[in-house]
Amino acid sequence: MAKKETTKSFVLRIDAEMMDAIEAWAADEFRSTNGQLQWIIAEALKKSGRLKKPKKQKPVSDDESGKL
Repeated sequence: MAKKETTKSFVLRIDAEMMDAIEAWAADEFRSTNGQLQWIIAEALKKSGRLKKPKKQKPVSDDESGKL
């Protein structure tokens, strides 16, 4: 059974100039503003060593996936 992932919502206060820069950056990378903020935060957490790296899953071979 897969582990259920949850997300939490919160209010973020940010000045207009910074928000404009984030929105432009998100558009440049074809992301939503929310997606861009999540990416920025995740990258900062990884870089600082505060976010555990996800374990790599073993690839499933065709024999194990039920394909014939």
